[in-house]
Amino acid sequence: MRTAIVTGAARGIGKEIAVRLAADFDHLVVVDLSPTLAETALELEALGVEVTPVEANLTGADGIAAVAASTESVAALVNNAGITRDARLVNMEEGDFRAVLEVNLGVPFRLVEALDGRWSEPATIVNIASRAYLGNFGQFNYSMSKGGLVGLTRALAITLAPHVRVNAVAPGLTATEMVETIPEDVIQRMISAIPLGRMGRPSEMADVVAWLCSPESSYVTGQVVVVGGGRSLTR
Repeated sequence: MRTAIVTGAARGIGKEIAVRLAADFDHLVVVDLSPTLAETALELEALGVEVTPVEANLTGADGIAAVAASTESVAALVNNAGITRDARLVNMEEGDFRAVLEVNLGVPFRLVEALDGRWSEPATIVNIASRAYLGNFGQFNYSMSKGGLVGLTRALAITLAPHVRVNAVAPGLTATEMVETIPEDVIQRMISAIPLGRMGRPSEMADVVAWLCSPESSYVTGQVVVVGGGRSLTR
């Protein structure tokens, strides 16, 4: 049985990733803090895949242990769970700074550490970074966490080769619930800077993740795939 673990799977990009991977894996372990995770699990089961929902806080040792206990063999791990706590540098609260680093960078590292010895051969890890790893105004903690995640991706790719491939996907502006909180005028300015002229869709991010988890990308490891409509290296 081939098992894929997806964190932050209750909604948005994480949910789309789980839906997409349901076609390629026998068993999905979906992880989230949200109580809507149960609804997501039912939707996934309707697609014909075995599903184990794990409602847990991954910043605690118990949450990490619950994920590790959910399966004896892991073919794919998608570290998607993440948070934002945006502020200008002078207004950045210490708690918000630490929380973003812990969830976005600390949790992926601890999950990989906890799953040591459970990787099937071959196996894949996909870390969901962000175009913000290149730097965004007002997102010092978020950009730092995603930049660190890119560095972790490279280090793990070297360490876990040849049996485990490790890559990162860095979405640009994507139509999710998180984006809905951004003022419309700001959204339009951001879209105007995207060469393709629109936001990305969660399903488009999920397709790239699925490719990186598939045999079709068997010679790809240690890479960052920016899915940003052409805005990867522009402001």
